[in-house]
Amino acid sequence: MLKTLTTISFTRFLRTMPVLKGKPEAAKLLSSRPAQPGECKWIGLEKLTYQDPNGQQREWDSAVRTTRSAGGVDGIGILTILKYNDDRPDEIVLQKQFRPPVEGVCIEMPAGLIDENESIEEAALRELREETGYVGKIVGKTPTIFNDPGFTNTNLSLVTAEVDMSLPENQDPQTQLEDNEFIVCFSVPLKDFPQEMINLDSQGYKLDARVENVAHGIRLAQQYNIV
Repeated sequence: MLKTLTTISFTRFLRTMPVLKGKPEAAKLLSSRPAQPGECKWIGLEKLTYQDPNGQQREWDSAVRTTRSAGGVDGIGILTILKYNDDRPDEIVLQKQFRPPVEGVCIEMPAGLIDENESIEEAALRELREETGYVGKIVGKTPTIFNDPGFTNTNLSLVTAEVDMSLPENQDPQTQLEDNEFIVCFSVPLKDFPQEMINLDSQGYKLDARVENVAHGIRLAQQYNIV
């Protein structure tokens, strides 16, 4: 069983990177500067004018997604659960990926943007296959949710996918990462997931809100005995 070279003992390390690709921890931010108008491919800035509940006109600064498809949903996050047909416990798939805006390696879930004329479910299964190599099935999804509505209009649906680890196609997962993607996947027993997130934070990793919110929800369910 493979283990990473950190102090965290992951139960399973997935093959997610070609041999020549470097580790996310080796990346670093080199510089930053104001973007020129029209220079950014994925996002833009808008000055919004709105009327408050008292009828007063006000302004708001907003970052906007420029790649939204006709379906109105930007992307998907994939809460991926590995299911075994023996006595091994369910595992959750997590990722490590360097994110320049936070100048560090984030702990995330598989995710991506929805292509034109693609459904939420189709996008989720495609991204799951591309980023982890696994073939799964969708067992649930959230309504459209907004990541930071005071800052941006970007949104997503959080999809739950199960991966049957007994299937032949899931025995040797091979990813289809793009040239600019440097993603390392690993899995953790679902029962250990909340504490593992605390451990990762203590080691300096940045926690993606979607992942930590799920972990915190589990902690709340345990604390208040919610079944």
